[in-house]
Amino acid sequence: MAREPLSVVVTSYNSAATLDACLASVRWADELVVLDSGSTDATPAIAAHYGARIETQPFAGYSAQKQAAIDLARHDWVLLLDSDEAMPAGAAEAIGRVLERPQHAGYWMWRREWIFWRWQAPRSRLNHYVRLFDRRRARMSAHRVHEEVEVDGSIGALDLVMDHYGERDIAGRVDKANRYSSMQVADLAGRGARGARLRMLTNGAAAFFRYYLLRGHYRSGWAGFIAARIHAFYAFLKYAKLYEASRAESETRIPPSNRVP
Repeated sequence: MAREPLSVVVTSYNSAATLDACLASVRWADELVVLDSGSTDATPAIAAHYGARIETQPFAGYSAQKQAAIDLARHDWVLLLDSDEAMPAGAAEAIGRVLERPQHAGYWMWRREWIFWRWQAPRSRLNHYVRLFDRRRARMSAHRVHEEVEVDGSIGALDLVMDHYGERDIAGRVDKANRYSSMQVADLAGRGARGARLRMLTNGAAAFFRYYLLRGHYRSGWAGFIAARIHAFYAFLKYAKLYEASRAESETRIPPSNRVP
């Protein structure tokens, strides 16, 4: 039975360390599209090696950049991947069966995480994301970070676990927490200083509890513990920055003569 043709779309920037594994895992797709943000490493050469159609535009933000890549696809059904993700063996067959007669507008799949020097423990909880979808019925959310595919219609599940290579060291993960927390301040602005103070006191501990215990990353040894501590710091940091921003905004409304030195 004929199936719907599939476009795989990937956004990239200096992704040479992971792009080869990403594109090798989906070389069976009908179309590979790589939207690059001006890489200076071997990213374009790797994409060309796999016959991908390479487009370039300045980085427009995570959500907008991914939507631009989706809009470049020639086919209606899209598999969206980050350049540091790779599909497992058997993905071509599993997705091919779904696309013979799609029952849903989108499909989510599991993702396991590389944590510094090891894969997360087998019995720790996996994240899941919508990555296969009919682009006529789906768009990226407007979130500045933690963007996701929003589907107009039902969502099914694919029994596939993709690999996410992510940050390879602690410094990279801390840097990401710093960047992401700064970007989230605008999204959280409606909560104001009072809400920020409360969440500074509670969110870090709650985030550590969820990540380390409820999601089972204690099974990953010291890698899981360190990742949980950074995750907790990130949860604290975004509200600390929101509090800082709300104070700065309120101080601009106070006449200079009334300000306390």
